[in-house]
Amino acid sequence: MSEIGLGIIGGGQLGSMLAAAAKKIKIKTVIFSDDNDAPAQNFCDEFIYATYNNKEKIIEFANKVDFITFEFENIPYETLKQMNELKPVLPKPSVNRIIQHRLAEKDFINNLNIRTTRYVAVEKQSDFELLIDFLPGMLKTTTLGYDGKGQHLIKSVDELNSLNLDFSRGYILEKLVKLKKEISIIITRFSKNNYEIYEPIENIHEDQILKYSKIPAEISNKIFNQSKEWAITIAEELKYIGTMCVEFFIDRNENLYVNEVAPRVHNSGHLTINAYNVSQFENHIRAVCGLDKIPIKKLSNAKMINLIGSQILPYRKEIKLDKNQFLFDYLKKEVKQKRKMGHLTTLV
Repeated sequence: MSEIGLGIIGGGQLGSMLAAAAKKIKIKTVIFSDDNDAPAQNFCDEFIYATYNNKEKIIEFANKVDFITFEFENIPYETLKQMNELKPVLPKPSVNRIIQHRLAEKDFINNLNIRTTRYVAVEKQSDFELLIDFLPGMLKTTTLGYDGKGQHLIKSVDELNSLNLDFSRGYILEKLVKLKKEISIIITRFSKNNYEIYEPIENIHEDQILKYSKIPAEISNKIFNQSKEWAITIAEELKYIGTMCVEFFIDRNENLYVNEVAPRVHNSGHLTINAYNVSQFENHIRAVCGLDKIPIKKLSNAKMINLIGSQILPYRKEIKLDKNQFLFDYLKKEVKQKRKMGHLTTLV
């Protein structure tokens, strides 16, 4: 049997971990990235550097692989559509078309009778006076933006007026939840009603960047079960293939809300590499490449900390790890403030 080739669009840390997981199960990987310094080239079998609209390179990339997937959702839909005409892109491009637009995503989730926070589209300056019921709120661009980029905490209409927004871009205003806790669900769907789902993960953000994750999450049985049910409903409705993350808020009255969906492997699921027999990354590869599903089994409770910016440096030099600790250095060349440089998982 010839070796399966998997194309991965994007060369950051998620692409790196997908490539490393693929190597473990003897899948060849080709990374396509518009970043010449992409760290995933340290982990893949082949690396293609080009802009995502380079048709010649898209054809070259597709011809080298059997299946195509991606590590981030903000890839031009036209690029995914072109690639899908050459080789199967999974999850399918239509999923991204919904998820990469925050308004379309919220509408989609609400139409499934799944709770989100209240939200409204903001299209012009004169809308501001009508938004008092949505304050305090988080103003976000409808497309692009992650780890807090393109987001503004708004407490008053005056603050909105002072922003000087570019209305050639779309915006959504989401009413703030009286937050008690954040959790996420990682689910890998292989086919209809055929999936593996990890237990809820409890998350803490700092400066709108994920900082800590742990299992088990300290949540009620009701939230435990409801979060899983909603993640399954969303994955089934999307006819999703691969690993997906659903992020949730829990308010002070123990109400659950879907915050957003990530149509890819996710930072909060990094602890699955060490805490489970099959990681979110290996499961994603198995699903998109049509391989056998292995029932997942938790091996240990775990906690993970993201190493942001210069926090990686002591781990590259003097800090010694305990036997229950696992360091992942993403091998990014430039250390930048607010940049995820690595993570540390501790089994507990």
